[in-house]
Amino acid sequence: MSSSDASTPAAAAPRTKGDGNAMKILQRFGRSLMLPIAALPAAAILQRLGQDDLLGQFSSISTAAQVIGAAGSALFDGLPLLFAVGISFGFAKKGDGSTALAAVVGYLVMTNIFKVMSPVVLDSSATAAAGEKPEIDYGVLGGIVIGLTSALLWQRFHRTKLPDWLGFFGGRRLVPILTSLAALVIAVVLALLYPFFDKGLAAIGSAVSSNTVLGAGIYGILNRLLIPFGLHHILNSIVWFILGDYDGAHGDLSRFFAGDPSAGVFMTGFFPIMMFGLPAAALAIWHEAKPGQKKVIGGIMLSTGLTSFLTGITEPLEFSFMFIAWPLYLIHAVLMGTSMALTNALDIHTGFGFSAGTIDYLLNFGISQNSIWLIPIGIGYALIYYFLFRFVIRKWNLRTPGREEDAGAEAAVGAGEGTSKRVAAEKTSATDSGKSDAGSSDAGSPDAAPTDGTRGEASPDDADTAGRDGVPGASGRHVAQSSDRNPDRGPDPA
Repeated sequence: MSSSDASTPAAAAPRTKGDGNAMKILQRFGRSLMLPIAALPAAAILQRLGQDDLLGQFSSISTAAQVIGAAGSALFDGLPLLFAVGISFGFAKKGDGSTALAAVVGYLVMTNIFKVMSPVVLDSSATAAAGEKPEIDYGVLGGIVIGLTSALLWQRFHRTKLPDWLGFFGGRRLVPILTSLAALVIAVVLALLYPFFDKGLAAIGSAVSSNTVLGAGIYGILNRLLIPFGLHHILNSIVWFILGDYDGAHGDLSRFFAGDPSAGVFMTGFFPIMMFGLPAAALAIWHEAKPGQKKVIGGIMLSTGLTSFLTGITEPLEFSFMFIAWPLYLIHAVLMGTSMALTNALDIHTGFGFSAGTIDYLLNFGISQNSIWLIPIGIGYALIYYFLFRFVIRKWNLRTPGREEDAGAEAAVGAGEGTSKRVAAEKTSATDSGKSDAGSSDAGSPDAAPTDGTRGEASPDDADTAGRDGVPGASGRHVAQSSDRNPDRGPDPA
């Protein structure tokens, strides 16, 4: 076997195009979930302000408090519709208003069919005894299904042309019609499957409730590990908006604001990390920066750490070491899991409408359970993050912000070495040239003129070439050349 055959990459495992496409589709789906989720902070604040322990405790504005609370409740009650519209618009490539309209049409068709099918597929004896009417309720999951359906139908049919006598219904107008027909079929199938779905979801909820420490710990680790791939929103949507039921509210987040005292399993553990742990990590990265970089890195880390503490927005800080110092991110993911497990073990329950920052902590303190203990727990995690991050950065010499190779100094050194070599080479060349021209009768004559008639003046091209070669040109500029360095060498790994 020849050496050329041995060097071929045929033995490497081929990358299939389908794998990349599947990842892109999942990432697009995860991003589309952010559009309806963006409405939740407003819903949470409005509903929270209208409750009895805040504005509702003042009799003079009790009616206003009820109005404000009702506004927030309306958004939570309409979450499935928000997800249907948001996902249809966010998932479809270049979607427009017709995409959202199709989602609304499909969702209305689905909900009405559920009302008709509920007495058929559900056992009404148990619910009738409790004075309740049986109802098929997929919650946010139903909205997600309709949103994806309308988005896919829009991409496939929004440019479809119909015969002239049906031309009015062609193009974008065709999408809502097709979505309504598709929603009819989907709703019937989902209605028939609902008893199995309900039992399965109840079993999962029971398993998580029986061991919230383990379940929340695993969720905390996976939540952080999925962020680099943009898939964490999918996991969050399941536990925050689907898993569990309390007085018609589904999911950990919705149940918390509906008054479920057991809610917050998948939210409480974020507070110690986002309010204390990550700001301490930012402090550690700042202190481990090189002396010449500390001023710049200090400003960056201070702003990102303060943002995490106040609002719970952690992406700017996490992305500063997620890839260039990935061992720190793995440690961060494990610590997040331990925080989720610890807060559940101590029976601490709180939640957030936006993220686990100080603002949400203070706003929801009145409806939380034992949340005062998050302060000492957070201080403990701050110490762990600070000293562990500093130790790991030093131990493995990680290239965190401020510890990268000084590219400017390295380039200056390389340029200086290159200039010295060229000067020596030019002197040697000049000496050899003088020796070879010594026998020429007109070599040193002052009357000798250049053959091109330029009277011995340097041409602009010569000046430009000299400038590029690192020798002062006609303009007096000096540009350092680094051609003696390896041209194939890329930037130093961060």
